[in-house]
Amino acid sequence: MKSIKIFQDIQNEKAILKFYYEPNEDLTRKLKSLIPEFAWNETKRCWSAPYYPKLKSELFQLVRGRYWLDYSSSELKSVNYQADLSTKNASNSLEKLNEEQLEHLRTFRNYLNARRYSPSTIQSYYDSVSTFLRFFSDKSVSEIDNSDVILFNNEYIIKHRLSASFQNQVVNGLKLFYQVIHDRRMHIDLINRPRREKKLPNVLSKEEVKLIIEAPTNVKHRTMLSLTYACGLRAGEVLNLTFKDIHADRNLLIVKQAKGKKDRIVTISPKIIAMLREYYKIFRPTRWLFEGQIAGTKYSERSFQQVIQQAVKKVKINKPVTLHWFRHSYATHLLESGTDLRYIQELLGHASSKTTEIYTHVSTKNIQQIRSPFDDL
Repeated sequence: MKSIKIFQDIQNEKAILKFYYEPNEDLTRKLKSLIPEFAWNETKRCWSAPYYPKLKSELFQLVRGRYWLDYSSSELKSVNYQADLSTKNASNSLEKLNEEQLEHLRTFRNYLNARRYSPSTIQSYYDSVSTFLRFFSDKSVSEIDNSDVILFNNEYIIKHRLSASFQNQVVNGLKLFYQVIHDRRMHIDLINRPRREKKLPNVLSKEEVKLIIEAPTNVKHRTMLSLTYACGLRAGEVLNLTFKDIHADRNLLIVKQAKGKKDRIVTISPKIIAMLREYYKIFRPTRWLFEGQIAGTKYSERSFQQVIQQAVKKVKINKPVTLHWFRHSYATHLLESGTDLRYIQELLGHASSKTTEIYTHVSTKNIQQIRSPFDDL
């Protein structure tokens, strides 16, 4: 009997379960139907889902007789102990939600669902707002004001040394919650937010990209990696493509309902079109551009991540490369070749030019031309 290894972990001050199993489209579909938030976790490099007390028994019922649920690893006890301890202490300091709070939270979740927020965003807002309300269980929701938010920040978030991202999440969740539930504004600008970390995107050289792309012997894998870099796509965008999205006569690719539920147009090179035609002759996909082992089923994101991991390992590049590095590299290489930042913004689908401007900080073309004063000594 095949096994599913399950580990407990903490991410963003929340308990999660991490799932490891051999690629299986049918099992993944079943897990997603059981747990709407079940998704590929880029940070942990595995499938994961928020933990709740009944989840283990529900998993057992789902896979009984077909899979062995393996909770035996020592990682279950040892992983991220400090974060786990901090979260437990914080959780123990909170009261249960009362009926009024639960009713408001149900209304809030229904609103988020109706507005088609992503499952991860819904869960994040729901969890952060419910944590806040539990802290003020003796107070009516309508009585809470800005001073309470400041109190929660000082006496709960900072006291328990919870992360800056969780602090921002609470503020954003409360801002929307009070607009929806009580049609009034929290003066969020009066609340001190944490300073945002400024991290540069990870970028590969063109030589490294070429090595990784050429590493797979499988034509499908090589085509997938090539298309990801050549068009600056996110992993999910690649897997959602169909042949109807490719307009070979105009050298264009239509990316439909991407992040933010936006369509966008991306240029596609004749070299990639030729690769896609060769790939089609061999694999003959029926629905999706890239399909799994079963015809008509979408290639899984986990399997796609494994493709790049195996390629990186094969060419011995000692970096934690992910598929998203290709997108960062695409944007940086465009900038270094003289492409206007405004066009790069459109190609990437960024709503704000400020998001795209980060690539000016990792482009080394002009920096490398600067002569160090040390050379003149």
